[in-house]
Amino acid sequence: MAHPVMFDEDDPLLARVRDICLALPDAKEKVSHGRPTFYTTKIFAWYGGSVKVGGAWRQHPQSVLVLLPEDERRALLDRGDTFVPGYVGPSGWIGVDLAKADWSEIAELVEESYRATAGVRRVARLEGWRAATPCVCVLRSPAQRRRVGA
Repeated sequence: MAHPVMFDEDDPLLARVRDICLALPDAKEKVSHGRPTFYTTKIFAWYGGSVKVGGAWRQHPQSVLVLLPEDERRALLDRGDTFVPGYVGPSGWIGVDLAKADWSEIAELVEESYRATAGVRRVARLEGWRAATPCVCVLRSPAQRRRVGA
């Protein structure tokens, strides 16, 4: 049985996450378990997550799940906008709610997760792209990219 779709294709926060994720080398998107996932050979980000609270699932539909080193993960969990997602949380994943997101931080977290999952060749390509592309920011909206010519 297929999972129900658990996102809105027209969600502007999803569009921003999509821009950040798909700007990374060889990144692709697919729907898995009803949610957008971003991957190379392994998943490095999910859009949306959930937590089991008191026997019921609490949805975080406008969030991004990323895989981070344990020290960074612990530091982020002290904040009110993060959560340990069901199923993947025990493997090091953390969810960040996007309602009041700092988009430069979200891009850094996504990139950190990408680096943890993408493999050395893709990470080397990312490093090369960073060195060759000064001042191009993946955080700009498509309209801003057209305006500044990036």
